[in-house]
Amino acid sequence: MPIINRVAEMHDEVTAWRRHLHTIPELLYDVHQTAAFVADKLREFGCDEVVTGIGRTGVVGIIRGRLGDGPVVGLRADMDALPLTEVTGKPYASQKPGVMHACGHDGHTAMLLGAAKYLAETRNFRGAVAAIFQPAEEGGAGGKAMVEDGMMDRFGITSVFGMHNMPGLPVGEFAICHGPIMAATAEFRITVNGKGGHAAMPHKAIDPIVVGAQIVQALQTIVSRGTDPLDAAVVSVTQFHAGDTHNIIPTSAFLGGTIRTLRQEVSDATYRRISEIAEGIAAACGASADVEIIINYPVTVNHADETEFSIRVAEEIAGAGKVDPQLRPLMASEDFSYMLEARHGCFIFVGNGDTANLHNPAYDFNDDALPHGISYWVRLAEQALGR
Repeated sequence: MPIINRVAEMHDEVTAWRRHLHTIPELLYDVHQTAAFVADKLREFGCDEVVTGIGRTGVVGIIRGRLGDGPVVGLRADMDALPLTEVTGKPYASQKPGVMHACGHDGHTAMLLGAAKYLAETRNFRGAVAAIFQPAEEGGAGGKAMVEDGMMDRFGITSVFGMHNMPGLPVGEFAICHGPIMAATAEFRITVNGKGGHAAMPHKAIDPIVVGAQIVQALQTIVSRGTDPLDAAVVSVTQFHAGDTHNIIPTSAFLGGTIRTLRQEVSDATYRRISEIAEGIAAACGASADVEIIINYPVTVNHADETEFSIRVAEEIAGAGKVDPQLRPLMASEDFSYMLEARHGCFIFVGNGDTANLHNPAYDFNDDALPHGISYWVRLAEQALGR
């Protein structure tokens, strides 16, 4: 089954929504304009309930089917943008300096709005659809906030599904996998405490830069020599700050970075080894190290039955050979993981075509992908709810 005819008719309208949202990007939980736009549209569509302020600024629209009682399927889109300066030059480019939709959340929101409009018109299902519009995916754990605000129980959500665009995957195609699909993420912060002094007399100081350099090198062995080669892990040092001038050995140095894993056991072992390495090397050099591990999002894990179901629905929309069911897990993270911890469901990628990559100032969501994502949402809801 290809693109739904009614959805194809809506393409220009949904494109206009998407491009409007692109002009007004907002960060984290401060998505007030976007949430208001979403809520107004859901009310215009005739949703049975439109509830704002879930997880601070999230919006949920409830659409009840006309075929009787049944389960409630949650469909989730994220609304927030990124702190980047856009360089696309598009006529609908960001109107807010230093903020842009560089991850396609404007497209995700527009696709779910399109699906909500169609489902509110037809209601050809049992039970209900919960259209979930989430703030603060980009590092703010908005998915966790909505779950902790009681969203699942309040609306009786029985399963939940998410979707994200993927640059490089052709428009009209989908990609998914069973089990872990996106990584857990954490940050580490290491402060090396040495002894400052004159750069011409290093023997009278304890140089935290030299100690920090050794720590950077040694941290690379966590993955290369301390992790099973069949387990995925990333330890990247992304910050090294020390000193202010050329002739002074500083008192301290700061190192920071990210940790990505696909299994909790690997996460725990990695956290432990970072502390052991930093503290051990510092002590051996006569210095000390303070280590802080900040745990962010858990692994995004697709559930088996819901993944098989999503593959079947995607194949109906895309056609034979246009759905990759064995996508290699990505080491990026996604706070939809919290929703998948609360309910069974799965996360899928939809093709964005040959575009700039995510989190790039030249990125733009591909509006040709809109009908494919909308059609997927519609058929998934109708089939999950026993059309």
